[in-house]
Amino acid sequence: MTNHKKRFIAGAVCPKCKAMDTMALTKENSVEKVTCVSCGEQMVQPEAQVAKAVRQHEQVIGVFNPE
Repeated sequence: MTNHKKRFIAGAVCPKCKAMDTMALTKENSVEKVTCVSCGEQMVQPEAQVAKAVRQHEQVIGVFNPE
């Protein structure tokens, strides 16, 4: 069993249950995953997609596009 550090995203709203401050970011095998601790909704995005979305001279933890 692997322990993954969760980082909560302040002000983030879950696209499914609309709860605020319940979105946690984890990283597993170079894939960033955001999970709502309230309803369990998950969004994942590999690093290659994040790199394409980052503009020069910006630092981004993750870019997520809800479907």
